[in-house]
Amino acid sequence: MTTETFAKTRIGKLAIKLLASAMESRFRYRFFGPQKILQGVDNLNGQTVLEIGCGTGFFTIPAAGFIGDQGSLIAMDILSESVDEVSKKVQAAKLQNVRVVKGDVMNTNLDTESFNTVILFGVIPAPMLTLTRVLTEMHRVLKPGGTLAIWPPAPILFPRSILKSGLFSLSNKRNGVYNFKRC
Repeated sequence: MTTETFAKTRIGKLAIKLLASAMESRFRYRFFGPQKILQGVDNLNGQTVLEIGCGTGFFTIPAAGFIGDQGSLIAMDILSESVDEVSKKVQAAKLQNVRVVKGDVMNTNLDTESFNTVILFGVIPAPMLTLTRVLTEMHRVLKPGGTLAIWPPAPILFPRSILKSGLFSLSNKRNGVYNFKRC
C-alpha cells in the first residue's frame, strides 16, 4: 500500500490528523524549534532550496525567511492535504519566494542540477522509502557541490548509510543537522 493510498483510508486520515497535531505541538516548537534546526543547515541565504516532506509547513515558513527574497524554496509533499495546508500558510504569510508542490521524493520530476540545497527533515529513515532511490534522486536534482541537509529523528547508522552510497560526503553536523556535499 502506498502512502497516498493509506492516507485515503479512514485509519490513514486519522493517523495523518494525529501526526499533524503532534507536528504542530508546543512541545515540538519548544524542544525542536524550526529556527534552531534550520541554523544547522549550511548557508541558505539567496539559495535555491528544495524541501522534501513539508508536512504541515513546520520548517517551510521559517526556511523562507532564511532563504530571503533573493532565493527560492520549493516545498514538496506526497500528500495533497499537506500541500493544501502549507499553500494556505504561504499565502497567509504573503511569501513570494515559496512554491508548494505535490510530488514524490523518489521521483520528483524536477530539473536535473537545479537546487543548491535539499532539505530532508524527518523524512528518512522511513519504511516506505528506499534509501538508495531517495539518495539517487536527491543527487540528481542537486547542483554539483550542492548540500543535502538531513535532520533525522533517529540517526542510528544513518550517516554511514549515506556515505556508503558514494553520492555524498559528510561536510559537517550542526544542531543535529547532517550536511552532505554532492560528490
